[in-house]
Amino acid sequence: MLRRILLPTILVILGYGFWISPDFKEIAAGVSIFLFGMLTLEEGFKAFSGGTLEKILQKSTDKLYKSISFGFVATAIMQSSSLVSVLTISFIGAGLIGLTQGIGIILGANIGTTTGAWLMAGFGLKVKISAYAMPMLAFGIVLIFQKSKPLKGVGYILSGLGFLFLGIHYMKDGFEAFKATVDLASFAVDGFKGILIFIGVGILATVVMQSSHATIVLILAALSVGQITYENALALTIGANIGTTITAVIGSLSSNIDGKRLAGAHFIFNLVTAFVAIAIMDQIIYIVEIISESIGIAKDNHTLKLAVFDTLFKVMGVVLFIPFIDKLVNFLTKTIKTTKTRLDGEYDHVKFLNDSVLELPSTSMAAIILETRHLYDNSFEIITHGLNIKRSNITSSMPLDEVILDLYSKQKQTVDIDEFYNKRIKGIYGEIIDFSTKAQSQMSPDDIEVLYKLKLANRDMVEAVKDTKQLQKNLLKYSNSTNGHIKEQYNKIRKDLAELLRDINTIATTNEDDMILLLLSKAKVHTKKYDILANGTLDNLIRHSLITNEMATSLMNDSAYAYDISKNLIDMAEITFSTVNEEMSMDSDDIKSILDQKDIA
Repeated sequence: MLRRILLPTILVILGYGFWISPDFKEIAAGVSIFLFGMLTLEEGFKAFSGGTLEKILQKSTDKLYKSISFGFVATAIMQSSSLVSVLTISFIGAGLIGLTQGIGIILGANIGTTTGAWLMAGFGLKVKISAYAMPMLAFGIVLIFQKSKPLKGVGYILSGLGFLFLGIHYMKDGFEAFKATVDLASFAVDGFKGILIFIGVGILATVVMQSSHATIVLILAALSVGQITYENALALTIGANIGTTITAVIGSLSSNIDGKRLAGAHFIFNLVTAFVAIAIMDQIIYIVEIISESIGIAKDNHTLKLAVFDTLFKVMGVVLFIPFIDKLVNFLTKTIKTTKTRLDGEYDHVKFLNDSVLELPSTSMAAIILETRHLYDNSFEIITHGLNIKRSNITSSMPLDEVILDLYSKQKQTVDIDEFYNKRIKGIYGEIIDFSTKAQSQMSPDDIEVLYKLKLANRDMVEAVKDTKQLQKNLLKYSNSTNGHIKEQYNKIRKDLAELLRDINTIATTNEDDMILLLLSKAKVHTKKYDILANGTLDNLIRHSLITNEMATSLMNDSAYAYDISKNLIDMAEITFSTVNEEMSMDSDDIKSILDQKDIA
């Protein structure tokens, strides 16, 4: 509803501005070109995020100070805290980093935005930067039309910088011309009332432009030609800092629960920092004067003083929040809760697949890998219940003979695999396939090949669950039969499948590649034991009249089901826990650490 009202309102305001003042067109065009430049710049940096950025992110955010440093450097280079925020939400959505790491990045990004104010105040307003914009645009557009992805990325970055410089030029010239007809400084409001009014204006401007960077540049352009007072510019800067959280909140709407918590942390941080700044505004202004004087900034150079204020204001907020980050994470975890689903009749849902991780091919792939392991976790549980075996026994070191003879395995009450499948498998499997279709449109041919293998792995798990359903009836019937021979054969099937499940669980939880290869090879060899026709087991039982014809038919069919279950599980494990690790940029340790964070492993 708000969006429907907002767009017509903006269009009406723009139309009215164009009608009353020709100079307003130049300011509006400058803002538009600047925003377009930011979009182009973001597109350029995304071209280089096919693995390098992800690796740096994972390796440089294990400590809080590293997370803050990463956020600062990334924002200073990309000149877009919105891009860093959206990418951070995307990485959190994919499970690549935790909430604490994400908050650290956001804090660093907040400080990183101050570099834009310094560049604008110290360089952009004193040099005719439009002269630099033209060559950048010319070279950038030529590179954009190249087939090479890195060259395209460089082209977008050059074009983005060119548009940024051109936008600043038009905004500055527009305000200078606008001053001849309308003096905005005459609308200045002093005191606490003025602070509140202009904070509101700063929030509104940032919400409309979806960029605090653009708002700060606009403030500096207006301040440089005396269209707004220094005090009101400070209030506008505080408002812009609050308004930028709207971008993060909007970006988190399609994210998972941690993405929403990060947006909540961003909002709380900016809001509390703003309140503190308002409360001690006079003291901050006094400190700004001292700092400005000590570094040689002239008393009447309000643009550079604004840059000092912006830096002091944001650094103060970060220093204020660092001791309370753990408490903030606990507060957000308790306040913004996720819905837990277990085997109590509720439907299980995907944990990692959401629109926010579609931002980058690598985060999409990571989310699909993690969701595949989530499906494996559910499938493992259903198959063990279908075999009338406790999962905890399989994952323990209990001897296999004791596993199948456990009291749980003697229960005559069967688990409804159809119900489990509909509630714990079907929906997740469908979501994975649907999400994969969306994700592959942005992926390289190599990534699409890996994605195809993951689809096969998910299909194999589903088939294994369906085959377990076919096997379940006779397993229960003959495992408790008075005929010792048929009982022995079905317990052997259960024991062999339990051994396979134990090996696959080891494969899923180990980081040793040699162990994975050894267990996969062992499992492939052991599948041959299900061919009871070839090894003579069935002929021997029938020849000596040890089982009935009905038993023989059931045993032959169920051995085939057991073979299919084994083959599907082995193929799934080979793709999910071996092939994918080798072909993706994330290694086993990376994925294992993610699984540990999410308590899936």
